[in-house]
Amino acid sequence: MKVRHIGISLGNIGALHDGLGEFSLQIGTRIAAVAPAWRAQHGIRLHFHLREKLFGLFGDEVTYIAVNRWQRLRHVQPEPFALWHSLHQLNKNLPPNMAAGGTRLVTVHDLNYLYGRNAFSRWRHHRRTLKLMARTDHVVAISQHTAGDVKRELGWAGPMDVIYNGARSFVAAERAPLPGWAAVAERPFLFHLSRMSPSKNPQAVLELARAWPEMTFLMCGPPSDDAKALKAANRQPNVQFHLGITDAQKAWAYANCAGFLFPSLTEGFGLPPIEAMHFGKPVFLARRTCLPEIGGDAASYFDSFEPQAMKTVVQQGLLRHAEPGRPEAVRQHAAQFNWDDAAAAYLALYRRLLGLPG
Repeated sequence: MKVRHIGISLGNIGALHDGLGEFSLQIGTRIAAVAPAWRAQHGIRLHFHLREKLFGLFGDEVTYIAVNRWQRLRHVQPEPFALWHSLHQLNKNLPPNMAAGGTRLVTVHDLNYLYGRNAFSRWRHHRRTLKLMARTDHVVAISQHTAGDVKRELGWAGPMDVIYNGARSFVAAERAPLPGWAAVAERPFLFHLSRMSPSKNPQAVLELARAWPEMTFLMCGPPSDDAKALKAANRQPNVQFHLGITDAQKAWAYANCAGFLFPSLTEGFGLPPIEAMHFGKPVFLARRTCLPEIGGDAASYFDSFEPQAMKTVVQQGLLRHAEPGRPEAVRQHAAQFNWDDAAAAYLALYRRLLGLPG
C-alpha cells in the first residue's frame, strides 16, 4: 500500500480559547481520531503542524511538525504531502513540498479586514491574503457570506466548499456563578461575551446600558487590552465587567441571562450566539456580515446602534421569546451547528481530494 501524507497546519496559534483556537482544537481532535483507521485502510499518515508547546495535543496516533519562522520563506519536509490543510487564512507559513497532484487547502474564516477603517491596514492584509491565495488550490469558507467575499474581493474562481463551524454546547457543563451572584440569578441581566475589540462593538452595549439604567449588563471575555481599558473606564453602576471567566462561569451566564447581546460589526461565523442559543436564550445580533445567515429567524437584529432603537429591539425580542415553543425553536436552530458534522464534512472533502472510497 502506497503511503501518503496529510498535513494539518495550525500555524502560530497558541491560545485555544478564542474563535480560531476553538475551531482548530475541535476540528483537529476529530480528524486525529481517524488516524489509526486511515493508516490501516488507506496508508494515510496524519501530521499536525503547530507550535512545539502544543505537541501531543491531538494524541499519539499522529506526528507533529514544529512551526518556525523560516517556513515563511521556505518549507521543506522529509516526505511530500498529498494534502496540506491550513486551518485558517492568517497562517503565514508556506505549505511544504507537495506530492505530484497534491492539494493545498485553506479554510478562510473571514475577510474582516475589508471592513476596517485604516486604509494601510486594509492594503497590508489584502496583499498578504492575495499571496496566500496564490499558493492555494482549494478553499473552504465557513459561511456563504465569507465565500462571497472570497470570490468578490479576492477574485477567487477555483474550487470552494462552504462548511459551517460547530459550536460547543455548555448546557450540561458545570456551572459556577460569577462573583457577587447567586447560583440562580436574583435579577435579570443581559450578557455580552467577546474580546471587546472595536469590531465587536462593545461600545454599543455600553451606550444601551446608559439608556437603560434599570437593566443590568454583564460584559465578559478574555482579558484583552481592549477589554481591560473598557473596564477601567467604566463608571456605569448597571454594568459589570468579568474578564478571564471560566467555562463553568460562562455556562452559568448563558443559563441565567435574560438575553445575549452580540452587535458585532464583522464576523466570519460567530460562535457565542450559537452557544447562547443552545440554552434556548433570546439572541440579539447586528444585521452585519454573516450574522443574519447564522442567526436566521432564531435571532433578533439591530439595524441601528442608536441606544433607544437597540432597547426597542431587545424589548420586542424578549416579548417574542415568551411565546410558546420559542425557546425550543431556538435550541433546534443551534443544534444544526455542531463540530461532529463539521469534522465529518472536512473528512469527506479529504476523501474527495485524495480519491479515497467513501
